[in-house]
Amino acid sequence: MKTIFKIFDWLVISAAACLYGIVYFLPGAWVLIPAIAALFVIVNVIPSPTNFRIKRFRLRVLADGSDLLFAFAVSAIITVCFHLAAAFFIIKDNKAAFFISGGFAAAVLAVVFWNGIIRVYLTSVQLGIKRRVIGILVGWIPFLHIFALHQIVSVCYEEVRFENEKAIINEKRKDEKVCDTKYPLLLVHGVFFRDFKHVNYWGRIPKELESNGAKIFYGEHQSALSVTESGREIAERVKHIVEETGCEKVNVIAHSKGGLDCRSAISSFGAGEYIASLTTINTPHKGCVFADYLLNKAPEALKNGVAKTYNAALKKLGDENPDFLSAVYDLTASRCEILDNELKDDPRVLGRSVGSKLNRATSGKFPLNFTYHLAKYFDGPNDGLVAESSFKWGENYVFLTTDGPRGISHGDMVDMNRENINGFDVREFYVKLVKELKDKGL
Repeated sequence: MKTIFKIFDWLVISAAACLYGIVYFLPGAWVLIPAIAALFVIVNVIPSPTNFRIKRFRLRVLADGSDLLFAFAVSAIITVCFHLAAAFFIIKDNKAAFFISGGFAAAVLAVVFWNGIIRVYLTSVQLGIKRRVIGILVGWIPFLHIFALHQIVSVCYEEVRFENEKAIINEKRKDEKVCDTKYPLLLVHGVFFRDFKHVNYWGRIPKELESNGAKIFYGEHQSALSVTESGREIAERVKHIVEETGCEKVNVIAHSKGGLDCRSAISSFGAGEYIASLTTINTPHKGCVFADYLLNKAPEALKNGVAKTYNAALKKLGDENPDFLSAVYDLTASRCEILDNELKDDPRVLGRSVGSKLNRATSGKFPLNFTYHLAKYFDGPNDGLVAESSFKWGENYVFLTTDGPRGISHGDMVDMNRENINGFDVREFYVKLVKELKDKGL
């Protein structure tokens, strides 16, 4: 059925684009003008009625936009062929009519193109800034614009397919509440970030978990402190949540340095009594050798200058007393070796860890595409920041990558770029991670 509507769209748009030439060749065809015009409007409003079966409005708009762009490309080919034929057989003796017909066709096709491109630019998540900019820059360059359009339509169609399948899955298991754990979740961010209401550090993950029954809290700690001081803040946050809600305990999922901070909260500040489980995500339990190298090589003036600038900026964003250098030093391999021995595990807390590997530097977003080389040279295979050898901790360890050349970066593990990765569904991974806690009675 979808294919039938696509063919219908091509025929209507092509007929509208070639209408002047058709009427010129067949004067009696003018009676078709109202019908073609009406159908052209309908096609531009509703390219395919089958898109109404798509679960979410954003995805329906995106699907409609993709259909229009695809119809534009096919109709443009048909229209060009028609006018090439017209140049030789239909209106060859009337150049004015030929150019009027060509101008009319360009205007009709432009309506379809802009209708489609505006819809996909406004609704697509997966296009990203890069593809949008490329589309704008090469949109007027012959041949390159074909490649750009193909990329845009392909990405958008895949986004609709993938996201709609996820919506269907969540709808089917809605009543199961697979993420409705006994204890609520506490998500703890990594270093140099904060919990902001409208820009979630965890990307689309919290919404996915909540749609499957999860109850979520956030660490709300400062962006850069020593492991000890961050541990103190997290312990206070955990106790506050327990006292305020009466939930008895929380299940903690912590990313990057947040995992070390939570271990400190458990070991040094008594949070183990209130934490049922701790799952660390890409946490440098063994530290980063390249961090030792950089800190040893960097001049004191440079380190202090960067720290001063960072601390001043983050104070304005809400940190009470950020300490850039203490946070960085606690990520070195030399310091983490000491911490790993000092931070004693609590037998009451289920400990789990997750790590991932980036297969090539170019797959990581800046600055991970840069730090990947440093980490690889000093630490070996890594996620763009933390070495594979540094992730393992606790009773259960899961290591992730993809079969293809991309891999999974440090930022990918918290959906930082909101990117759908071929071979790894980060949102579904977290659903399964939390479901395991529920199955354990936690």
